[in-house]
Amino acid sequence: MSETSEFPDGQYPERPIERHKGPVVLRRDRRDQGSTTDQRLLDSRGPSDWVHTDPWRVLRIQAEFVEGFGALAEVPRAVTVFGSARTKRDHPEYELGRKIGGALANAGFAVMTGGGPGAMEAVNRGANEAGGFSVGLGIELPFEQGLNPWVDLGVNFRYFFARKTMFIKYSQAFICLPGGFGTLDELFEALTLVQTKKVTKFPVVLFGSDYWGGLYDWIAKTLLAEGKIGEKDLDLLHVTDDIDDAVRVVQESYQAWEDTH
Repeated sequence: MSETSEFPDGQYPERPIERHKGPVVLRRDRRDQGSTTDQRLLDSRGPSDWVHTDPWRVLRIQAEFVEGFGALAEVPRAVTVFGSARTKRDHPEYELGRKIGGALANAGFAVMTGGGPGAMEAVNRGANEAGGFSVGLGIELPFEQGLNPWVDLGVNFRYFFARKTMFIKYSQAFICLPGGFGTLDELFEALTLVQTKKVTKFPVVLFGSDYWGGLYDWIAKTLLAEGKIGEKDLDLLHVTDDIDDAVRVVQESYQAWEDTH
């Protein structure tokens, strides 16, 4: 259709009065008579509701990624270990976390956790005590948590998705100790990214066959049996009760990654 065929006799409607707000054009009753962007920038008075608007959130999200990338860019090869924040210090799983953190540090890996208490603290502590590099990526929650004292490098995030990106980008493997919804969230996020080949050479180790065995059996006997996943997808998970075995899986995967880079 030609430009003039939309209107009779080649006539065009009168250009409506408009107002520009940066790249946005507002016309008719969408126009407002408010202040300009520069005026609002330079005026220190007025309400602070603007810091809670979606456009401002975009900048906060961007800032979280920039801060995370900058802080973690020089972290050496690392393994992320997840586990419950509710694990008590006198629980056997706490001591297990310390041993896993120490074993990974002795194998030359930095250790990355959610930076909180419980199993996360145990892993950071084990790595720290073994002379390794202990990283904690915290998250803003409605209740107080804070980074545990065995974190060498800590970054706090407002947004879960920014934090999860850092776990995936700056670690070579996931080891999942017994945990709750947060651990399950990270576990299935990693499996999805590996299955869809968004990340490669990324092993996921489930530590504790008694705890994870039921989930693994359900995946095999329900998801695989009904064709919701393939045989190769089941191989993305490695269940073990042996620390040396878990470290071996991580090392072999990392070596395979190095061989292709």
